[in-house]
Amino acid sequence: MTAARPPRLRFAPSPTGALHIGGARTALYNWLAARHDGGELVLRIEDTDRERSTEENWEQIVDALEWLELDWDEGPVSQFGRAERHRRALARLLESGAAYRDAATAKDVEAWKAERGAGAGYRGTPSDEPGAAVRLRVPDAGETVVEDLIHGPVAFPNASYDDFVIARGDGTVLYNFAVAVDDAEMGITEVVRGDDHLSNTPKQLLVLAALGHEAPRYAHLPLLHGPDGKKLSKRHGAASVQELREAGYLPAAVRNYLALLGWGTDDDTTLMPTAELVRRFRVDDVGKAAAIFDEKKLRWLNGRYMRELPLEDYVAAVARHLGREPDERLREACAIAQEKAQTLDEVWPLIRFLFEPPVDDPKSWQKVMRPGVEEPLAAAREALGDVEPFAPEPIEAALAPVLERFELKPGRLYQPIRVAITGSSVSPGIFESLAALGRADSLARIDEALVRLRSAKLDE
Repeated sequence: MTAARPPRLRFAPSPTGALHIGGARTALYNWLAARHDGGELVLRIEDTDRERSTEENWEQIVDALEWLELDWDEGPVSQFGRAERHRRALARLLESGAAYRDAATAKDVEAWKAERGAGAGYRGTPSDEPGAAVRLRVPDAGETVVEDLIHGPVAFPNASYDDFVIARGDGTVLYNFAVAVDDAEMGITEVVRGDDHLSNTPKQLLVLAALGHEAPRYAHLPLLHGPDGKKLSKRHGAASVQELREAGYLPAAVRNYLALLGWGTDDDTTLMPTAELVRRFRVDDVGKAAAIFDEKKLRWLNGRYMRELPLEDYVAAVARHLGREPDERLREACAIAQEKAQTLDEVWPLIRFLFEPPVDDPKSWQKVMRPGVEEPLAAAREALGDVEPFAPEPIEAALAPVLERFELKPGRLYQPIRVAITGSSVSPGIFESLAALGRADSLARIDEALVRLRSAKLDE
């Protein structure tokens, strides 16, 4: 998206709920478009719905954007706080005759349309009655055309539109009027938003024309769907940025994944650092079709990002997520888990055995500790007792003769050791896990497993 002057965009969420994933993609696309062309991004909070807007939701939205590392150049601006500006713009339209007060009720409007046939846009009668709503005069002829950067020109016949209400009788302006006034007065040159707003755009264009303002350029993004092709919702997994954060995703991975939902490159690149996204992004290249949000693919991409983090950054991220100090013990644990976990949430189950006694997992025990396990496990315990130094390579070398002696495939020996020392059949590499746990604790846990196996045999 290039223009003669640096663009000025806005992200305008409503604080009636947490920032959902679709909204996060919209924020990201606005941010990328602004940064690509050296423009500005305004954060405007559309909080005119006073019953549903809450300070908590406002704070959650700001917090989510900060976590995603999407900064803004102005704001957050409260739309409700601009009410006086809206009233002044409304007064201008009433004075010019571009808007008028109309006391017609909903039944009056229905009757008017019934007389004129289906599809006729309501045209009211000016009224001086106190408390009458304010309507914008809509031209009877012609079309209002949205020159959309994604969908192309979309025409809306003016005759099908009512003289629509822009303010209630008490002076409270309605959504489309407030948005149009704010976009004009805040100098917004490009509006990037979901295509569920496309039907609002003709009304906003009519308001802008009545006020004598130049319209911004519009880009309406296709909505996000789940893998089943239905509109994205909680049944498809995480639905909000907060849920992604709590599940242990990295901001950079989320930005990367969301950027490629509907927009992409010719070379099928999937791993794209943010600087590269800024360099290559053009909203004109966003596709028209609904994009599919698949959390499995996000997990895969997040795993890539986690594996490529420098260890110190990885430890810091894990420490923040777990609420622990990034001490040397955590560093040792992270060093052996980095290749295994796909999210920060998956790290603790992998390294917990290094900080506390193993949690018994009956499924893992029953699956691995089968008849015939006791003798090779005891032999492994004996071999491990003589390893020096107690490090991954010497440990592997010490266990190799045990495999040969009992003619075992590696998994038939390593899995019982893994369950014995970690409690689970899933862990970091077995040699690294043994070394990180240390000789004394490793041998003690194997001894406990052997006692349990022998006790079970006696009970048979």
